Amino acid sequence: MAATNTSLTTPTKTPSSQSAHPKRSLHNPDPSASRFEAYNRLQAAAVAFGEKLPIPEIVALGGQSDGKSSLLEALLGFRFNVREVEMGTRRPLILQMVHDPSALEPRCRFQEEDSEEYGSPVVSSSTIADIIKSRTVALLKKTKTAVSSNPIVMRTEYAHCPNLTIIDTPGFVLKAKKGEPESTPDEILQMVKSLASPPHRILVFLQQSSVEWCSSLWLDAIREIDPSFRRTVIVVSKFDNRLKEFSDRWEVDRYLSASGYLGENTRPFFVALPKDRTTVSNEEFRRQISRVDEEVLRHLREGIKGGFDEEKFKTHIGFGCLREYLEFELQKRYKEAAPATLALLEQRCNEVTSDLSRMDSKIQATSDVTHLRRSAMIYAASISNHVGALLDGAADPAPEQWGKTTIEEQSQSGVGSWPGVTADIRPANANLRLYGGAAFERVMHEFRCAAYSIECPPLSREKVANILLAHAGRGRGRGLTEAAAEIARAAARSWLAPMLETACERLAFVLLNLFDIALERNRGHDSDSNSGKDGNMEGHVGFHAALRRAYYRFIKDISKQCKELVQHHLDSVTSSYSEVCYENDFQCGFGSSGMSFSKLNQGSVSLFLELSEKGAAPREETMRDQENVPPEKSTSEITPGKGTDGRETLRESQMTIPETPSPDQLCDMAINVIKKEAGNYVEAGPRKRNSRITGNSRQMEHLRVQNGGILFGNGDACSKPGSAYSEICSSAAQHFARIREVLVERSVTSALNSGFLTPCQERLVVSLGLDLFAVNDEKFMDMFVAPGAIDDLQNERQSLQKRQKILQSCLNEFKTVARTL
Repeated sequence: MAATNTSLTTPTKTPSSQSAHPKRSLHNPDPSASRFEAYNRLQAAAVAFGEKLPIPEIVALGGQSDGKSSLLEALLGFRFNVREVEMGTRRPLILQMVHDPSALEPRCRFQEEDSEEYGSPVVSSSTIADIIKSRTVALLKKTKTAVSSNPIVMRTEYAHCPNLTIIDTPGFVLKAKKGEPESTPDEILQMVKSLASPPHRILVFLQQSSVEWCSSLWLDAIREIDPSFRRTVIVVSKFDNRLKEFSDRWEVDRYLSASGYLGENTRPFFVALPKDRTTVSNEEFRRQISRVDEEVLRHLREGIKGGFDEEKFKTHIGFGCLREYLEFELQKRYKEAAPATLALLEQRCNEVTSDLSRMDSKIQATSDVTHLRRSAMIYAASISNHVGALLDGAADPAPEQWGKTTIEEQSQSGVGSWPGVTADIRPANANLRLYGGAAFERVMHEFRCAAYSIECPPLSREKVANILLAHAGRGRGRGLTEAAAEIARAAARSWLAPMLETACERLAFVLLNLFDIALERNRGHDSDSNSGKDGNMEGHVGFHAALRRAYYRFIKDISKQCKELVQHHLDSVTSSYSEVCYENDFQCGFGSSGMSFSKLNQGSVSLFLELSEKGAAPREETMRDQENVPPEKSTSEITPGKGTDGRETLRESQMTIPETPSPDQLCDMAINVIKKEAGNYVEAGPRKRNSRITGNSRQMEHLRVQNGGILFGNGDACSKPGSAYSEICSSAAQHFARIREVLVERSVTSALNSGFLTPCQERLVVSLGLDLFAVNDEKFMDMFVAPGAIDDLQNERQSLQKRQKILQSCLNEFKTVARTL
C-alpha cells in the first residue's frame, strides 16, 4: 500500500452523480442514518474501552502501491495527501464517514488516544496527514515496535461522503524499509490477518489490474482468512491500465469474469481513479472521479469490438458502483446485526453495572476495618480447617491434579535423595499422586526404608585398633564392649543425623503444599454452598500474600523444632551414658524384649499398604522394585537377640568353648572371656559348662596382658573371621542396628508425628491469628490498602461509571433503532 492508514470519508454523490445511481438517495431522510450513527457511537466506545463487540465493519486490505489510499480519498471526496504519509501505513486507521448535508467543507476530528472523546475539528488536509504521521511515530516510539494494531480513529462529516466506516490497514510488503526490522513484513501480515479474522467484518481486497490472478502475491493470504470469499469484496484497481490490452469482446468478458481463479460466485469490481496529483479543489476532484468512470465505460462500449456484456458486468465497473455497493452492504449488515447487538449491549450493561457494584463494595470495605477483620478471621480459620481435613484424609480436590508422586516430591522439594543411601528407595505407592496425611505417612515409611538400608560403615584396622586398644588398656572390664559401642555411636551420629534432617525437610514440604490445596478446597466449598460471602477475600492480594507468609513461617518453625527434637533423641541414644548399646546385650535378645521390637519394626512397615497397580505382583518382585523394607532375617541388621533363631534357648553346641584352644581360636576365646568378665556372657546352657570356662581363665588372662594389651591382628590367626577385628566390627554393627531401631521405632516416629501433625491440627489457626490480627488497625490495613490504592480504586470506579454511561446511551439508541426496523 503506497499510503499510510488514513482517516478517510467517502464522498457522497453530488446532485449530478445521483442521477447515475437512481436506486438510492443519500440526501433523503432514512432510518439507516440513525442506525449508522448509533453504530458509529458504539464503535467509538468499543475502541476507547477495548470492548469486543461484533460491529459490522469494512476492512480494506491490499499490497503496497495497489491503490488502496487513492480509493480511500475517493470515498472521502477530498484529498489530504495520505499517500505521502508513509509511516501511516504502520497503524490501522478507522474512518467513520458521516453524511451531513450541512457540512459543505469536510470536518475531521480525531478520537483522543485511550478515550472515547474526539478532539477539535481539523480543516486543513495537510494537518490531517501530519496528525496521522505524528501519532504513528509517537506510538511506535513508545512501544518500541515497527507496527502497532492500536488504531487511529478519524470521524469525517461531509456533505459529499456516504455513511460508511472503513478500517484501513497497513499494506502488505515483501521487504522492510530502510531502518525497519527485517521482521516488519511478517508482523504486518499477521496484524492484518488478526484485524480481518472476525467474521462480522467485510473484507475489501485491492489488487492492481496488471497482476494476473495466477501470480497474485496476496490472494492466498486472503484465502486463508476467508477461504470461500463469502465476506470478501475483490477490487481490481488501476483498471484503465489494462483496457488497452483488449480488442475483442470475448477477451474482455473472460477477464471480467475471472473464471477459474475466484470461483463462480465471486464477482470482482473494476475501478480506475484519477492519476493527476496536482492540487485541485474538492469539487474538481469529485468531477475527475466521475469522468474516469465515464471514460472507462465509453472505452468498453466503443473501443472494444462487440463491446462487453453490460447486463452481467456493468454493475461492477466504476468507482460509483463500488461506493454504492459498500454503503448498501454495510447498511444491510447493520440492520441484520441490530437485534444481536441490542442483546449484547444489554448483557454488557448488566456486567458493567455488576462490576461497578463490586467496586463500590471494595471501596467501602477498605474503610470498614471491623468488617475486614471479621472476614479475614473467618477466611484464615477456614483455611486452617481445610489443612486439618486434608491431614485427616480428605480427598478433594482431585489428588490426580493436586497430588505428587515420590519422585516429584524429591525433585520439587530440592532435598533429593536420602543422604548416605546409595540404593533406590521406593516406598509403597511411590507412583501414586498423594497429598495431605497420605503423603505424610508415605514419607515416614520412606524414611524407615532408608534408615534400615544403611549398614554400619566399615572401619579401617588402624581406626579400630586406636579405639579398641585405648579402651582395653585402661583395665576396665567392659573395654571391648565399650569400644564397639563407641564405634556404633559415632557411626549413628554421622549417618543418621543427616537422614533425620532430610526427613524433617521432606515432611515440611508436604505440609507447605497443603496451603494451595486448602485454598482450592475452600473455593470449591464456597461455590458449592454459596456461603462464603462473609469470608470472601478474593481480590485482596496483599492479605493472601500475608496469609501465605504466615503459614509458611509456621511450618518452617515447627520444622526447625522437629529437627531440634529428633537431634535431641539422637544425642540421647548415642550418649556415652545411654544403655541402649548394652540393653539385651547377647542375652536379653533371646528373651521377650527383642521379640517385641522385631514385631514392632515389622508391623510398622506392613501397615503402609501397597495400593498402586503393581501391588498384585509376586512378593519377591514387590520387595525388589516397590519397597525397601527392613530385612526380616538379616543378622547383620538386627539387634543382638532379634533374629528368629535367637528366640530359642541356645543349644549346648553353641555354648561350647574348647578346653584346649587351637591357635585360630585364640582371639575368639579372648573376646568371649572378656564378655564373661563384663557380665554379658550368656549362661543359657547347662551349668556344667561353667567349670570349663573357669578352668581356662588363667590362659585368657595371659592373653589379655600379652605385650601390654589385647592381641589384635598381629598374626594370620587373627586376620580370619574369628579375629578381634572381625568381632569388634560385628559387635559395632549390632550396636548400630540397636541404636537405629530405637530411634526409628521408639523415638523419631512419635516425635515427627507429634511435632508436625499435632501443631497443624491444634495450633495453626492460633498462630495465623496472632501473626495477622494481633496488630493495630493501621498495620492491619496495610494488607488491604497499598499506598495510592484508594486513588487507583476511585479512578477505576470513574472509568467504570464512564463506560456504563456510554454503553447505556448506546443501548438506548439501539432500542430506538430496533423500533424502526
